[in-house]
Amino acid sequence: MSTEFQRRKIAGVFNAMDANSDGLLEQADFEALTERWLAVRDREPERDARLKAIMMGWWDTLLHTSDVNRDHKVTLDEVLLVVDRLHAMADVIAGTARAMFEAIDENGDGEISGDEYRRLIEAWSGKRVNTDEVFPLLDSDGDGRLSKAEFAELWTEFWAGDDPEARGTWVFGRFELPVG
Repeated sequence: MSTEFQRRKIAGVFNAMDANSDGLLEQADFEALTERWLAVRDREPERDARLKAIMMGWWDTLLHTSDVNRDHKVTLDEVLLVVDRLHAMADVIAGTARAMFEAIDENGDGEISGDEYRRLIEAWSGKRVNTDEVFPLLDSDGDGRLSKAEFAELWTEFWAGDDPEARGTWVFGRFELPVG
């Protein structure tokens, strides 16, 4: 059973993905999120196509692992059922971490810069965001970039973790921690 902390952090991401705010994730929500993300990036057809493929691949993975009643829609509770099983799904977490790293690393240099991270958060939140406080919390070695290994660790801490003190708690930006 997911904790209140896990529910709070996952709900924030879920709500950001739920483009029409109907409490359900559908393919159209991932398409809308992809378009928001493309709108804040430098456009280049090959990279744009790759981002679309990654995001729709993530939708397919989410649908396959979460859609309990097979209605082609995913509720927050269905996502949380998967979160409860993630400790045994390291391959799924690693796969989505690799894909998301590739999507975030716009220039393909093998690192995520502070600006690339900011554009990710702005795409997810749908608004301008100052990430200057959050990015250093994620950057474990303080070099101003996130390596693939750093990002994979953060991604795993976010999705499978239950520690409010973990750096990965903030991978999707700030949110209010539960009281108590």
